[in-house]
Amino acid sequence: MDAQKQLQALSDEFQQLQTDLEGLVDARQKLESQQQENQGVQSEFAQLDDESNIYKLVGPVLLKQDKAEATIAVNGRLEFIEKEIKRIEGEIKDKEEKGEKKRAEVLQIQAQAQQQAATASA
Repeated sequence: MDAQKQLQALSDEFQQLQTDLEGLVDARQKLESQQQENQGVQSEFAQLDDESNIYKLVGPVLLKQDKAEATIAVNGRLEFIEKEIKRIEGEIKDKEEKGEKKRAEVLQIQAQAQQQAATASA
C-alpha cells in the first residue's frame, strides 16, 4: 500500500475514533445529569420522616409509594449510574489511547513521506 492510501486509511480510522469518543462523552454527560438528579431526590428523601407521602409518576398517573421502597429504588439507580459512568470512562480512556496511537502513526507516515520526497528531489 502506498503512503497516501495508508495515510488516508489511518486518517479515516482516527476520525471514527473521534466520533466514537464524542458519543461516549455525550453518554457520560447524560449519566452525570441523571446522577445529579437522583442525588437530589436522595437528599430530599433524607429530609422526610417515615410517614411522609411519596408519589411516583407512572405514565399519566401518580402512585403512592412507600418511603423505604422509593429510597431503595433511588439508591439502586445511583449504583447503576455510577457503574455505567465508570464503564464509559474506561471506554473513553481506551478510545483516547487508540486515538493517540493513530495520530502517532499518521505523523510517522507523513514524516517518512516527506523524507522520501526530500531524498527523491535531492
